[in-house]
Amino acid sequence: MTQHDIPVVMTFAGNDPTGGAGIQADIEAIASMGCQAAPVITALTVQDTRNVIRFEPVSSLLIIEQARAVLEDMPIACFKLGMLGSVENVEAIHTILTDYPDIPVVTDPILRAGGGSELADEELIDAMTELLLPLTTVLTPNSQEARRLAPEADTLDACGQELLSAGCELVLITGTHENTATVDNTLYGNMRKLETFSWERLPYSYHGSGCTLASSIAGLLGQGLEPFTAIHEAQEYTWEALKNGYRIGMGQHLPNRLFWARAEEE
Repeated sequence: MTQHDIPVVMTFAGNDPTGGAGIQADIEAIASMGCQAAPVITALTVQDTRNVIRFEPVSSLLIIEQARAVLEDMPIACFKLGMLGSVENVEAIHTILTDYPDIPVVTDPILRAGGGSELADEELIDAMTELLLPLTTVLTPNSQEARRLAPEADTLDACGQELLSAGCELVLITGTHENTATVDNTLYGNMRKLETFSWERLPYSYHGSGCTLASSIAGLLGQGLEPFTAIHEAQEYTWEALKNGYRIGMGQHLPNRLFWARAEEE
């Protein structure tokens, strides 16, 4: 097997010491799609399965050095962006992405922790909107994040349109936080609503579900799938990871992103 048989996905994300979200979630989801993860750490966090207690962004220079060392050594098939930590880090990642315009980008705009802690202020949101959304192939906000990224919009459909206008190629707004019987994820592209995917609503809340979805989309894009196919298959994988999830802390359940390994064993 050669290096070209295994696509490499570079993920920019924070480290979560519970392993439920952040860089470990990305690595597990990317590996589950048959890809090599190239993890670039953007922030160190203090958190448990209930909430983020505090975080420290990694220096933007160190982010650039981490990424460029790998980019000069390996062929990168896709970029995935998660928690970024600071405006300086957004600016640093922007310079990297603009040097590789042909590589698809999946952006998971992590603005708030599951427990409610703020992970991005308005200045950071503005920087993401201005510098990263125009370079994004697939944006994966939950409904709360979509409303913060598109504050002028009065409906989620209007949020989708506004985020497309910001420069994203495709926007998948997830509906976990909405008061609906099923979880309805809506895909926008070509300045219109393309499709709504409905999934059985599971009984628990999960720490790392957004990371899992975005990273599996990135892995499938890295494998060469068309975006629509990647988005559909990644939702199936994410739903199974949540369905097979477990609660080992005192807060949210964790997705079981390696459920497929146990299934094969059995």
